[in-house]
Amino acid sequence: MAENIFGGFKEYSVAEFFKKNRQMLGFSGKIRSLTTIVHEYMTNSLDACGEAGIHPEIEVWVEELEKNDRYKVKVRDNGPGIPEKILGKALGMMLAGTKFHRYVQQRGQQGIGAAGCTMYSLITTGQPVSVVSKHQGKKISCKLGIDFKGNKPVLTEVVREECPLEEHGLEVEGVFADTKYEKSAYGVGEYLKRTAIVNPHARIVFNSPEGDKFVYPKSIEDLPEKAEEVKPHPLGIGANDLLDIAKASKEYTKLSAMLQNEFTRISLNKVKELRELVPEVNLDMKPSKLSWDDAEKLVVGFKKIKWIAPATDSVIPIGKEQIEKSLRNILNPEVIYVTNRPPKIYRGGIPFVVEVGIAYGGDINKEGKGGVVMRFANRAPLLFDAGGCAITQTVKNVEWKRYEIRKFDEDPIAILVNLASVHVPYTSAGKQSISGEDDVEEEIRNALMEAGRHVQKHLSGRRREKEKSTKKKAIMRYVGQISGDMAELAGNKAEKEEIKVGLQKMIEERFE
Repeated sequence: MAENIFGGFKEYSVAEFFKKNRQMLGFSGKIRSLTTIVHEYMTNSLDACGEAGIHPEIEVWVEELEKNDRYKVKVRDNGPGIPEKILGKALGMMLAGTKFHRYVQQRGQQGIGAAGCTMYSLITTGQPVSVVSKHQGKKISCKLGIDFKGNKPVLTEVVREECPLEEHGLEVEGVFADTKYEKSAYGVGEYLKRTAIVNPHARIVFNSPEGDKFVYPKSIEDLPEKAEEVKPHPLGIGANDLLDIAKASKEYTKLSAMLQNEFTRISLNKVKELRELVPEVNLDMKPSKLSWDDAEKLVVGFKKIKWIAPATDSVIPIGKEQIEKSLRNILNPEVIYVTNRPPKIYRGGIPFVVEVGIAYGGDINKEGKGGVVMRFANRAPLLFDAGGCAITQTVKNVEWKRYEIRKFDEDPIAILVNLASVHVPYTSAGKQSISGEDDVEEEIRNALMEAGRHVQKHLSGRRREKEKSTKKKAIMRYVGQISGDMAELAGNKAEKEEIKVGLQKMIEERFE
């Protein structure tokens, strides 16, 4: 019986897993799948340019092919390119990249995105993607596929050439079925428009299937500050994490030295506190000797110490001025207010910043729709899974009537929320929705209310001006009759015009 049950036991690679569960990467629904492809390539390009200190210039082509629901997508950037030795792994191996293991803010986190697009091309059309990379005077062109059983990249038709050093960047082109282009709030056009809003330092060009060309020029000259990589904070560490770090720290002869050098905020004084709190753990032993029991005791000790919050130079927000410029250029609103709140901490020591911009009036509801909520994480738009997102839920829970917003879904209001963090708490590998962390939700709510109060001041003032204008017009309608009656009562009809001018002056002064 046991042989029958376990006879089919097999091992599977991560690539095989996602091949069967592509919806977990955002490939569910034709419109969403096409937007996900552009999203993954765009975030890679923006991150690469940011790392290299380059103003991003990214062009996107989406072309409908003759076969139904089949599109060619090409994305070209002016980033640093990818060296040949890691080109295959970067675009054709699941869970490989420069982001997952680093404690620094980036749009991508998992090392799946671009490889997921290569996978989607293969499983829907059988075609590999075409890649051209220019890096440090070397140009490589190739076709790229994936060996799903081994989770390994497969490079074919490789051509190597020399190129000028000033030429650099990456171009990826693929054909994808089970996709659909649509002009909607979930389509590629809206995604790129929102990307431009929160990346005003980038120039983005979109060539649509209809032949239209949309250009979003950069609106600021300064590049965003570069987020610094930081070491983990002791409050965010579990026993297993501590053991992994200890095993990898072969250069230290003492556990105490490892703690001071591999974590942020652990000083010599904090080590002394740990010695007193967990005397049964020998902090002078080699890190490799650390046991699970010792690690658990240290984690408990960490929680008893009062720590300084983690350094926040690992988190760089968009910035108040940049958000204002972007909202003004794209939405042309009547009034804008953007919060500028200090960094906060969630879930045991992860730094994050919430930015909220509220725009009212102008071109916001040209299509008759109000209550626009634009969600972002590390400057990347979140278009899908809005219902289960902490941002959406928090926006809905605000009592907008307190801020002169009578009907949120109908009034011409647009809200931008950006969560910047070393680790964004996404609900899935599709990276389109943020989980309901209490500290994050509270900070979003506070930022929304702060911005709402400033918009309320503007709308209240506008309402009072309108009321004054209405009263003034109503009174002015009777000036002629009153001035005539007063002149007649005074027995001097010739004074009618003089009385009229006097009354008008009084009314003007009253309603200044």
